[in-house]
Amino acid sequence: MSTTPTDPRDRPRTLPEAREWMASRLAARTHPMNALPANDAGRAWIDGVPGLDGRTWGGYWGALGDGVLAQAEAAEAAGDAAGAMALYQQASGLYFMGRFPCPNHPAKERCAVAERRAYLAASRFWREPIARVEVPFDGRPEEGRCVVLLVRRPAGVERPPVVLMWGGVDACKEQMTAACDALLARGIATVAMDNAGTGESPVRGVPDAERTFLAAMDWIAAQADLKGAAIGLLGRSFGGYWATKLAHLVPDRIAGAVNWGGGVHDMFQPAWVQASRHPDSYLMELVETRQRMLGATNDAEYVAGFGRLSLLDQGLLDRPSAPLLLVNGKEDRQCPVSDIHRLLDHGTPKSVRMFPGGHMGLTPQTLPTIVDWLAAQVQGRGVSV
Repeated sequence: MSTTPTDPRDRPRTLPEAREWMASRLAARTHPMNALPANDAGRAWIDGVPGLDGRTWGGYWGALGDGVLAQAEAAEAAGDAAGAMALYQQASGLYFMGRFPCPNHPAKERCAVAERRAYLAASRFWREPIARVEVPFDGRPEEGRCVVLLVRRPAGVERPPVVLMWGGVDACKEQMTAACDALLARGIATVAMDNAGTGESPVRGVPDAERTFLAAMDWIAAQADLKGAAIGLLGRSFGGYWATKLAHLVPDRIAGAVNWGGGVHDMFQPAWVQASRHPDSYLMELVETRQRMLGATNDAEYVAGFGRLSLLDQGLLDRPSAPLLLVNGKEDRQCPVSDIHRLLDHGTPKSVRMFPGGHMGLTPQTLPTIVDWLAAQVQGRGVSV
């Protein structure tokens, strides 16, 4: 199978093209446009986007978020809990758009901070609210000193099993709500964190950034009210890379891991890096977002940083692994499907589920399939897909 896309875009989208792309995603209720309401207001917000540069983009969405946040605070002060929750969530979604795909401008960074605050405010009204936990992290001098976790426990369940999850290069822990809700409904506790090099992660996407995930796993294992000895892992998009690496590094600590659209080797080769600069699955600034994740300051550092991540070159793929479910879209041009075939050619047998479409195979059946598999793994009912 080819390891490069067959028809990549060779340029960024224009503003009209970006509006059209956002409108199609809004109608389909898929990332990143599922942060907005699928109604006339959502479409009007898209139509009103004045530009794609960081200052204009962040300022536009941030101002919309400020307006909705004020409404949320007024609703809460008036005792309207349901209205306040909905408005805080909407404000969080608008701020998310303002920092998307990464906070590489001060206007977008302001949105990133506001998004996190509005998201936690909304969660106060949920049946299973978020507990924000800061886990001490022994980072290097240039790194942070804590790993931030968003913990939710299912109501009425003593010592539930746990799934630890994270996103890719643009979806942070605040975008894990749908997966968390679905798992909580199964009696499973959820812990959301940021992928390496994103959000509040203390490290960049360096080859040994698994240190942050292991710190989170250590914290989970130490909680007497959680079944944390062997947990589930869910890595979305690029985050699937780290789920796969951890499944090979510490298989005894993992009941099952899902790589939902991440690469392991072919993705990091120069030919794919070049060909996937403007995939149809991405709105804008994929290269800039990947560079920020890596801590790269130019294109040469970006290509070199990606090259160092190959799990094949690190000698991990032939080692035993925890149960792995590999999920993607059949026509992914952002992350090569060939990496799934590469994983199948090495080490422990894996489960695979391919869906129609592009990156991550975003269909109505995709997340339920993943949740079914993870629930069975952490509850000791391992299944095939």
